Formats: sequence, C-alpha cells, structure tokens
Amino acid sequence: MKALSLFSGIGGIDLACEWAGIQTVAFCEIEPFCQKVLKKHWPHVPIYDDVRTLTKERLQSDGVGTIDLIHGGYPCQPFSVAGKRKGTEDDRHLWPEVARILAEIRPSWFVGENVAGHISLGLDDMLSDLESEGYKAIPIVLPACAVYASHRRDRVFVVAYTESEQDRRGEQSGIQSDIGANGQNVADASRELSHRSRGEGRGWTESTNGGKDVADTDNERRQECLASASREGLGYYSGCVDARRTHGAGRPTQPGMGGVPHELSAEMDGGVNPLDTLKDFIGSYPQPALFGQPQYDWEPPIVATGVKNRAARLKALGNAVDPLQIFPIMYAIKRIDDWLREGRA
Repeated sequence: MKALSLFSGIGGIDLACEWAGIQTVAFCEIEPFCQKVLKKHWPHVPIYDDVRTLTKERLQSDGVGTIDLIHGGYPCQPFSVAGKRKGTEDDRHLWPEVARILAEIRPSWFVGENVAGHISLGLDDMLSDLESEGYKAIPIVLPACAVYASHRRDRVFVVAYTESEQDRRGEQSGIQSDIGANGQNVADASRELSHRSRGEGRGWTESTNGGKDVADTDNERRQECLASASREGLGYYSGCVDARRTHGAGRPTQPGMGGVPHELSAEMDGGVNPLDTLKDFIGSYPQPALFGQPQYDWEPPIVATGVKNRAARLKALGNAVDPLQIFPIMYAIKRIDDWLREGRA
C-alpha cells in the first residue's frame, strides 16, 4: 500500500504506517522544524509545504505514483474545546482542502485524526462530505491509555473506504454484483465481506429470503445500533489491550470490543487472532512513568535546560499523533486491503 501523508507533523501516523507495512510516498507539512524531522527519518520521500497548493496533477508530474491511502490530522483548533471553536469560520479550517484532494485522487482508504471536540463540532459535515464522494466512514474514539500510555488523550479517528475500484472492475473481481442506481453493476462487497470474514458463529445464518442469505435478528439489531452510534459520533473503540495490565486495577478502562462487526476475524487474519498480535506489538513499546511516580532510567529528564529547538520540539510533540494510538487502525487497514487484493487476484 502507498500512502499520501497530509499535515504530517513529525511523522507519527507515518511511523504507524511503516510498522503496518504501508509506504509513505509523499508528505505535506508546512512547519520548517517538522520538515527537518521528516527529512531525517524519510530522506527520500518528497515533502510539499502547503496543502492548499497540493494537487493530483502536481503529484503526478513529480512522479508520485498510485496512492491507496490518504491520512492526516487536519488542524484541530477550529474544533478543540481549548480554543474559541469557530469551526468553519476559523482560518485554520482546512478540512475542505482535504476533501478536495480526496475528490481528485480518490484513494481506496482515508484516515482522519482530530480531537474529541470534533464530535460535537464539524464531524457531521465531514462525514457528509465523505459520503458525497462515495466513501463509507466510521468515527472511532481511541484514547491513548488503551495502548499502554500513561495519559488519556482521547482522539477521534475517521476511517473511510470506497468500493469504487471494485465497482470499476465489477465482474473481473469475482465479487457478487447488483444493479446500482445509475444502472451499472456495482460490487456488493458488504455482504460478501460479512460472509467470508465472519463465517459461522458470527451472527449469520443459512436461512434465506428470496434466495439470499440474511442476518439473524439479533445481529441485525446490533448492526443498526452500531450504525446509529457511528452517526452520533459514538463509535467508541476501546483499543486492543487491557490498560490495567500496566496502570493497575484502580485505573478506569474502556470495555473491550466484544466481537462487534468492525473486528477483524481470525479467518481473515490467517488463523491468528489479530488482537493478540497487536497486544504483543504494542506491549513491546514501554510508556513513561505515571504522573507523580519516579521516572524510569531510560526516560529523558522532565525538566531540561539548554535543549536545542526546545519550543519547536514541544509544539511538534503536542501536535503529533501517538503512533501506537493509531497503529491498530493502520494494521487493520493493511490486513483488509491485503485480503481484498488477494480476492481480486
């Protein structure tokens, strides 16, 4: 998979992509200090400095090839509860530029990141824009403490996918087709995915309705509830680890996933439980000590003087996306995309 990184910062999302096996082919970042960090770690990846001037034609002319995924943490200031919450009236409201780039490039996947305050301001418009471009999207709130971090740091991640590529391939893909509103054959990937990835014991029955497989009543109700929660910005995903393993039984944790329809199945993941894989991976990255506790020997000192670019570093870290926080999402996207490619081969 190839990814275009918008609002790249110091590459937090891109590091998660790298861990998941997704290659970043271009950055877009305006801050000079962050550009230096990106050049240090990804010296051969081009960097564009302004999302407002970035176009598909410019990327093509520079030799940037196919893009399967666009991701980015577009500015949070218009939505953050720490600011004035001007929304679309804020000069830093750059979601329309992201929507424009998505419409031009039309990748299969999009992942957006923002503060939890976005749920009550601006998220509905964003989801509507994605839907108008043919993307199916779900917002997921994932706190940093769900991946062993010593702080909460709620963030909303919007994961969007379009089946336009399958639509164009149609019969060649082998995916069952129906007649769309425009009279053309379109891929019915949702039903196919549900049967093939969930299998028996996942809420699907062998009963038929007019010759078609149907879901049992309980599972239908659950999917309706989840869809409603997604529309309301309540698609909470607790993460793939038990925070109590690190922080002690006294710390509050979110409930587990519980086999919701968005979970990867063992069948899709080659017989290996993907949550166990994520636990092992995330657990291999230790987190700093909790507030008020003695620091570990490997931690840099909390109070430091004479540090070069100290202000720029603090700003970059404050705006950065924790790679461990978004890694479960990128891991799932890569696994699903691999599975879809194998099915189309």
